[in-house]
Amino acid sequence: MKFVSVRDLRLNPRKVWQHLDDEEVIITSNGKPVALLTGVRDATMEKEIAARRRARALMALDEIHEAARERPGAPPSKAEVEREIRTVRRARR
Repeated sequence: MKFVSVRDLRLNPRKVWQHLDDEEVIITSNGKPVALLTGVRDATMEKEIAARRRARALMALDEIHEAARERPGAPPSKAEVEREIRTVRRARR
């Protein structure tokens, strides 16, 4: 995994594109990660997008499980789960 600043991406994009064949590139702004770039091919683009969406859904589910472990008592209601899912989706936009 390679880290590249927004400035470096703007000034030398070709160098960044070359790395996408081999590894993911994390884009940083003020030293903090802001984006993940991955290489995509026409033949596998839809599968790559679907895999990324599944991974994000699993991450959201992990967050819900972690919050449930921290909160003693009854499991969250369906409404609480739905509210958490909406919150996570809004935060990603």
